[in-house]
Amino acid sequence: MKKTVQELLESRVSTGKFDPSRKLEADVLQELVRLATRAPSAFNLQNWHFIAIQSDEARELLHPLAYNQPQILAASAVFIVCGELDAHERLHETLQPSVEAGMITDAIRETWVEMAKASYGENEQARRDEAIRSASLAAMSLMVAAEGMGLASGAMGGFDPAGVMDAFGLDPARLPVMLVAVGHAAEGNWPQKQRRATEEVLEFR
Repeated sequence: MKKTVQELLESRVSTGKFDPSRKLEADVLQELVRLATRAPSAFNLQNWHFIAIQSDEARELLHPLAYNQPQILAASAVFIVCGELDAHERLHETLQPSVEAGMITDAIRETWVEMAKASYGENEQARRDEAIRSASLAAMSLMVAAEGMGLASGAMGGFDPAGVMDAFGLDPARLPVMLVAVGHAAEGNWPQKQRRATEEVLEFR
């Protein structure tokens, strides 16, 4: 029985212990990324990039850069979720499918391109902030998609971004924002930990 979005969010846990004997096929990983890219982004920049770590060689490279966390070796795959710092430079091409589909006009596209250029062209901090926002939204979408497909996942912020960029030869415009481990849970994971009361984190004005 399929879960509602509310049920997915309430049942999702941050998995740290994975069953290393269970693998995922490439088409499953592709579907996870396809769904992750349904996340929103400013101007529809789609300023994200995913690197699926599966091979033993890539795992051994990533493991020490993620402070030897065991899920790097045990999960079926670990995604390096990157935010792209130069996506505004190719926004004209990125928006072409939306123009062809009749969703936006060419005039609207050109307006967005100019607005993105003004917002990010000379503002390094704005480019970085936007890249982190978009990659984070995509990472959460990927984890919800994994939960909906009966898989376990866990976001990992504990890693050396500069080391990852160097070890994997990443383009300087691709900023590693988060690691997301995906696979099948092993025994011994915590349930979803308790959250602060809504009244503590919500205010009305």
